Amino acid sequence: MTGLIDTHCHLDRLDDVPAALALAKEHGLSGMVTIGTRLSRAQTQIDLTRHDTPALRVWCAIGTHPDHVEEEEPPELATLVRLAEAEGVIGIGESGLDYLHGGIPVRAAQAASFRVHIAAARETGLPLVIHARAADDDVAAILRDEHAKGAFPFLLHCFASGMDLARVAIDLGGYVSFSGLLTFPKCETIREVARAMPAERLLVETDSPFLAPVPKRGKPNTPGYVAYTAARLAQERELTLEALAELTTRNFRALFRRAA
Repeated sequence: MTGLIDTHCHLDRLDDVPAALALAKEHGLSGMVTIGTRLSRAQTQIDLTRHDTPALRVWCAIGTHPDHVEEEEPPELATLVRLAEAEGVIGIGESGLDYLHGGIPVRAAQAASFRVHIAAARETGLPLVIHARAADDDVAAILRDEHAKGAFPFLLHCFASGMDLARVAIDLGGYVSFSGLLTFPKCETIREVARAMPAERLLVETDSPFLAPVPKRGKPNTPGYVAYTAARLAQERELTLEALAELTTRNFRALFRRAA
């Protein structure tokens, strides 16, 4: 079986990284991407790639989460591009819009940061990891507007939106990643999207230590638990787990080309 890859985790937020890596191996993972949430701490993500081994790959992405835009200096394109040159960096982000936590006064700063991250993805060719929460229409509008300036690779991570945003992403060449939300009983809309997406655009993730999937719900999440989300996605797509693992790993390498 081709090992699963957790395309989105936060190793810097885990209490015991070595234990998490050992558990990931037990669950059959072959790799994971630890995601930045503050550009000022990009070196922390880069340093975590020291855990990279042939048996379990560890890569990272660098950027500023929309929830933290007011805690950081506005991101500069040159800085993002320079930091992205570091070994182990295979993506930009996470960046995007969060209107659940971000009130009206911060939304302009979120949008400006989002656009700078998009420019970095366009310039470097590295995929942008997009956080979209309660902001579907504005995320879609910015994606369309920026795509008109020049294509860039991206994925919508931890998908929690409606079908309309998913279709915009697919139409613009993007990917969609599903987290433990896919397993939650009340998240049928997310499962509907998961069934409808083109097979070649599907990815899986944990967003650990958050959103542990059923049957681990209520506990701290860890990269190894992506196996449970993958199993549910395989069920929804009427695939074997082995076929789903092979599919999502192939998709991962098509998107995150520096990891190939």
